[in-house]
Amino acid sequence: MRVLLQRVSRARVTVAGRETGRIDRGYVVLAGFTHGDGAEQLQWMADKIVGLRLFSDADEKMNLALTDVGGALLVVSQFTLYGDAAKGRRPSFIQAAHPDAAIVLYDAFVLALRERGVPVETGEFGAMMDVELVNDGPVTLWLER
Repeated sequence: MRVLLQRVSRARVTVAGRETGRIDRGYVVLAGFTHGDGAEQLQWMADKIVGLRLFSDADEKMNLALTDVGGALLVVSQFTLYGDAAKGRRPSFIQAAHPDAAIVLYDAFVLALRERGVPVETGEFGAMMDVELVNDGPVTLWLER
């Protein structure tokens, strides 16, 4: 599982002009899944994201977690995180999980995040989405498990 996480002051995702998710302070989580991903990867990643201390405290140190600041998550499926552009000019997506498997993983991941008590908004799996965000920092992390 691969995640690109961005700390934002606000973000929203739309599909064909219809808003499917919106958050204020929190993280945009672009999530990609590969063959062999399962409950272990999903649970680890959910714990990691919710527990990361990426928000500033009174001393301007990144010392506060999402729950400390009342933040939310906007989770968007992103199979292109498994794009391999090492050869040629067109990326290969062979390492990305097949959509039938990936949607099950995506839904389970969103549920795992919600079970940790944070508000979670989403995009729409498999759809062409417009993601708008105001990056806070910028603070961007790549996580993999």
